[in-house]
Amino acid sequence: MAAKRTESVERAMSILLAFTTENSKLTLTELAHETGLHKSTVLRLTNSLTLYGFMQRDSSGKFSVGPSVWQLGLLFRKDFLSREVLKPGLLRLVEVSGETASFYVRAGDQRVCLYRENSPNVVRVHAEEGIRLNLTTGASGLVLRHFSGEETGRADEFNAKGTVHSVGETLPDISSIATPVFSRAGDLLGALAISGVRSRFDRMARDRAVPVLEEVARSLPV
Repeated sequence: MAAKRTESVERAMSILLAFTTENSKLTLTELAHETGLHKSTVLRLTNSLTLYGFMQRDSSGKFSVGPSVWQLGLLFRKDFLSREVLKPGLLRLVEVSGETASFYVRAGDQRVCLYRENSPNVVRVHAEEGIRLNLTTGASGLVLRHFSGEETGRADEFNAKGTVHSVGETLPDISSIATPVFSRAGDLLGALAISGVRSRFDRMARDRAVPVLEEVARSLPV
């Protein structure tokens, strides 16, 4: 049976999801363009979101997310996986591979970078925490879909421990590896990934990093 949907709630969520790290402040016109909603609808919904602290508007008329979003984000991180749990593992992956290490979770049809440690190299993959990316590309997206039970048509690309490679899918010059992270109860929590510049993080470099990636994922106290 299809889940029941509430159009007004979906419209409000589309407004909140219009904001990104690159576009943290948007005008009414920009919000209408990003969401496909009429300006009058956007204004009505933003008024309600502002009332509950999920939106705010500055003196220039630009909108941004409000403190209630941050509050919910803190609750999610506290009850999900804390930075203290993941940071040592991410730092180890960066040290071993020299590339950027990230932890992604699924949010509907997108993947969200919950935590990351960037590569020390000048030329590197720079993943912002909170960035939302397409779920259909990249090693982490493939892991999240595959272990959520979706048919990806690429099951034969996973090794015995669930690790998969990706080359040039999210961006042409980027390659990555990712492996699933499960709770003690066997629930999928997210995908642990290493991403690097394709010419440097080639197949040989990725193969060297796979055992460490898998070890870190299995040793997390979750």
